[in-house]
Amino acid sequence: MDFSLNREQEMFRGYVRKYLDDAGQTKTAREFIKANLEPLQGVQRGMAELGCTSINISEEYEGMGLGPLDLIPVLEESGRSLLPGLYLETSALAVPLLEKFGTEEQKENYLPYIANGTKMFSLAWLERGGSYSPSGITLSGKVENDQVIVNGVKSLVPDAELADHFIVTVRTDIGKGTEGISLVIVDRTDPNLTIQHQKNMDETRSLGELTFTNVKVPRTQILGTLHKGWDVLQEGLLSFNAALSAVIVGAMEKIVEMATEYAKIREQFGQPIGRFQAIKHRIVDMKTDLETAKSLTYYANWALESHASDRVQAIACARIFATDAFTRISADNIQIHGGIGFTEELDCQLFVKRARFYENYLGRTEQFYKQAATALGWYEESAIIIPV
Repeated sequence: MDFSLNREQEMFRGYVRKYLDDAGQTKTAREFIKANLEPLQGVQRGMAELGCTSINISEEYEGMGLGPLDLIPVLEESGRSLLPGLYLETSALAVPLLEKFGTEEQKENYLPYIANGTKMFSLAWLERGGSYSPSGITLSGKVENDQVIVNGVKSLVPDAELADHFIVTVRTDIGKGTEGISLVIVDRTDPNLTIQHQKNMDETRSLGELTFTNVKVPRTQILGTLHKGWDVLQEGLLSFNAALSAVIVGAMEKIVEMATEYAKIREQFGQPIGRFQAIKHRIVDMKTDLETAKSLTYYANWALESHASDRVQAIACARIFATDAFTRISADNIQIHGGIGFTEELDCQLFVKRARFYENYLGRTEQFYKQAATALGWYEESAIIIPV
């Protein structure tokens, strides 16, 4: 079976790449580092005009009604240019959750605005000293009458200062394990919500700390069923991880191009370094990693779209390999460029930082190994396998 993109998808990729090329590719990310948001805002408006923000939204909410595979061209191109912002979190997490679990009111309030590019979502999950496990969610959500009163702090929230709304994990009942966790939608404009900027190694992505002080969330803003938010979140993370793998594939493709081009023009001992076996072999290994990551990612997205029985393990395996390979080849790219690869003038260091940012983003590698093993029916004792 051929899992490659069809002609229309590749044509759309061409339009997106041309647009991002004209915008300067990583220039937008570099301006973001300088706290200049105008280039990013301009790119976001342009991508909305191209239809990038409406791809997987139902037609009745002003979208195109397409699936995860149709998102791949945009995701890969955003990865190539290290595009800042919340396109991934909004289109690949918030939209699938709203489409599957949102009420009619929630869909009408958010989906049309996501489609036209005027609303963006982020996920507030981690807490101080916490983890991505259910036990790490302690943010208090007290249910009173027709509202949930939220108190506490969320840390390391992706691009909190760019988000219009947050999907927040809260503890609405004591429960055990995954029980008692709910997902609520909180507006950035809530007067009892404060946002504080946090430092991040990858300066092309910002982080924020949210402090909730008696934030009153109407019950109509609960996403899914009260106390059953963990299962809802896990379903959304399948879409997110399949999409994140596509973003990583785009970044890897750019890295391989950078390394190959530099090996052609950099001379040592009177000839291009690309003629040396050590460089040749390393670039071949990088291309092999790229093609493997691409194959796994395309299959994962196909499995997600077609509701295949092996979609969980397919997505987990794609995420595991893509994040590991991204870290590996971004480091190899530095080695091929030599000392100049560490400098701010070249983009090599930007890709290394983004690779590290994604390494444990919304989940740790060990968790994905366990998820894949569990989906395959293996014993839990053998589920957590840490490669040497």
